[in-house]
Amino acid sequence: MGARRILVTGASRGLGRAITEHLLAKGDVVYGCSRGQSDLSHENYHHFSVDIGSDESIKTFFFELRRATRSLDALINNAGIASMNAFALTPPATFQQVFNINVQGTYLCSQKALGMLRKSDHGRIINFTTVAVPLQLEGESIYAASKSAVETLTKVIAKEYGNFGITCNAIGPSPIDTSLIKGVPASKIQELVQRQAIKKMATPDDVINVVDFYLQPGSDFITGQVLYLGGVS
Repeated sequence: MGARRILVTGASRGLGRAITEHLLAKGDVVYGCSRGQSDLSHENYHHFSVDIGSDESIKTFFFELRRATRSLDALINNAGIASMNAFALTPPATFQQVFNINVQGTYLCSQKALGMLRKSDHGRIINFTTVAVPLQLEGESIYAASKSAVETLTKVIAKEYGNFGITCNAIGPSPIDTSLIKGVPASKIQELVQRQAIKKMATPDDVINVVDFYLQPGSDFITGQVLYLGGVS
């Protein structure tokens, strides 16, 4: 199998950066995007500055992407933001921002990538959810609600894109030490970890293992699935 062409959103730091570096090490060509620039330098890496929460920005981005490549083998919708706040104290602006990035961004990227993914023999879409959905965590109502929407999108896209040979699955990581949880008290993180069957924080490698599983050609018959890490159900 030759080099795959993979789009990773939110690729400049954290989990997205780790996934991107892993794919590059495997010989893939990666098209990464984030709100700002990236200091990642690799002959097979191409970076774009995109506001995933803006439909106009995504439209412009895909116009530029199609000038760089006619096809994609996979789309990894990693970009996302969290909101840790009591439901009664969450302002409408926060609600809108979280849904624009987490839900609208996933929806638009998955929609606009369809034509490029159809050119692949093993088209893949991988979305990201969170264990905050099944655990229904207090203080994460808007974040969990947005990821619940992503899970539903994942399952419906899987049905609609299946005839094109494209699978669509999701990964729900347990807490990982990235900027996404930097504002969460350590005590709350530990409380969450204790609700898992495997009582430790996840690492980027744990997620990358699932990414590799979804991407491999042997996973052609696996679609519409949500896999939570840590033994959460």
